[in-house]
Amino acid sequence: MYNFERKYQRLKNQLIGGFAGLGGIFILGTLWYSLIEKWSWTESAYMTMITLSTVGFSEVRPLSDRSRLFTIALILMGIFVIGYIANRFTEAMIRGYFREGLRLRQRRRSIEMLEHHYILCGYGRTGAQIALEFAAEHVPFIIIDSQSEALDEARQRGYTVIQGDATHDDDLYAAGIDRADCLVAALQSDAENLYTILSAKTLKPSIRAIARANSEEAVTKLKRAGADAVVSPYITGGRRLAAAALRPSAIDFVDGIITGMNRSLYLDEFFLDEVTCPHIGKTLQQTNLRLQSGALVLAIRRQDGTLIGGPTGETPLHSGDLLICMGTADQLHALNGILGTVRGYWSSPVKEKKRSHRRI
Repeated sequence: MYNFERKYQRLKNQLIGGFAGLGGIFILGTLWYSLIEKWSWTESAYMTMITLSTVGFSEVRPLSDRSRLFTIALILMGIFVIGYIANRFTEAMIRGYFREGLRLRQRRRSIEMLEHHYILCGYGRTGAQIALEFAAEHVPFIIIDSQSEALDEARQRGYTVIQGDATHDDDLYAAGIDRADCLVAALQSDAENLYTILSAKTLKPSIRAIARANSEEAVTKLKRAGADAVVSPYITGGRRLAAAALRPSAIDFVDGIITGMNRSLYLDEFFLDEVTCPHIGKTLQQTNLRLQSGALVLAIRRQDGTLIGGPTGETPLHSGDLLICMGTADQLHALNGILGTVRGYWSSPVKEKKRSHRRI
């Protein structure tokens, strides 16, 4: 939750309490004049109203001494409660709580409408780059971070953010983890990433969880905690630096099809379901995927996890296969229609048997 949201909720409760107190005083005054002075309910309510509002009208009927003392107490209670409400209301107006509260409700509604989205935990240097890639791919995502400065920057970029602790179940629920497809733990601390993965997997065991690790020991622990993939920026960065030195052209090509906004070629994953795909049981040669779409099938991952790199024309397609393909946006869109896959985001074909298609 935002710090603002906490303050807004507290002020809202204070205003509700003030109005409830004022209502209670009104009922008390009405009951007193009706039961003690034996007035009608209309006269009792009218007397209570003019007393609390301090408008200065004359008494409805002559009062006994005890009712005059009660009226004095009623005036003092009314002044105190109305003054309290006016103070809270003025603070809300000056600080813009009503305007920001409206925006807060709009953000909540937008989060509640999200489905099959990604949750990015941590908006540091690594998290900012991840968010850029998600935005470039038009993937719906929510950022959870505890640092106000980082979230201010994220909001300026138009991202949906939640200020909170990703290790807490309440904040993960606020981000819609029950409707999310993937969670990325990119926090600075390995311990925080570990707790985040444990919390996420407890709340939704089927969610795909990606974690950042700062050490090799953390990689092992995060995998034990249930992370589907663990990435160490230092290990991966070292490998990429070495590859860039040894095979610079190949690395430039791979970078060009994996990341960035201005790409001409893309990599896509297509999950084959026997219900929607008309080519189950056929070989690649029989499907003519290359001829019909122009996209290239680079690899096939079988349902049991076996990876077939550079499949030939004699390679058959099975239900549950995941096709890794390369092509232009138009070619991959055409391939999506040929295969009858359902466009979506990451889904484990082994765990969920879910029809999906994700652009990498």
